[in-house]
Formats: sequence, structure tokens, C-alpha cells
Amino acid sequence: MRDSKRLISIFRSLSESRQAALMDYAEFLAGKEGADTASALPAEPLPIPRPGQENVVKAIQRLMQTYPMLERNQIFHEASAQMTRHLVHGVAAVEAIDELERIFARQYQQHLDTLKKDPQPS
Repeated sequence: MRDSKRLISIFRSLSESRQAALMDYAEFLAGKEGADTASALPAEPLPIPRPGQENVVKAIQRLMQTYPMLERNQIFHEASAQMTRHLVHGVAAVEAIDELERIFARQYQQHLDTLKKDPQPS
């Protein structure tokens, strides 16, 4: 409620043209809110092959593209830990990438399990 009063106050302080722009943006956001974003993402991992020579950063980028349906914040901590293992502790890139592959596959399985328990309305 406090936010809505603040928004009204800001809206009233704007010029007519800026009020119109704010309304356009609000309508845009409202349309995005109502859209089923989960259906826009692929349900299954994309078939992006692992190249023969790959560094850990490129592997994380590839895996993010392979699994676009996963919440990045949930993976960030574990992916960062693998980067640290590689850069700070001297773990070979191949070993860190193998672990990243397992992390993403596990997160994907958890994603599927969550969808089975709480399917999205269609």
C-alpha cells in the first residue's frame, strides 16, 4: 500500500508526456507479468556439445545456454565454487568442468522434480 501511494505521488509530479510514458511502461510490465514465461523456455536442455578445449568460464556460459530453464541464482554459488577450485586451488579445468556438468544436470533434475510436484497451469 505504501508503494502504491508513493507511485501515485511520483506519477502526479510528472509532466503529461512522462505520465503517458510511465503508463506505457506499466502496461508493458503488466503484460509481461501475465505472460507464461516458463512456456517460452525450452523444457529440455539444448544440445550444445562440449568442445575439446574449453576453459571454465566458457563452460559455465555453455551450460547456462544448455540449461536456460534453470534459475541462475541457484547455480551461481556452486559454479563459483568450481571456479575458485580451479583458479585458487589449482584443480584442472577438465575436472572443474566435469563437476560443473554434474551440478547443472543435478539442478535440471531438481527442476523436473519440482515441476512434477507443482505443475505449471496451462
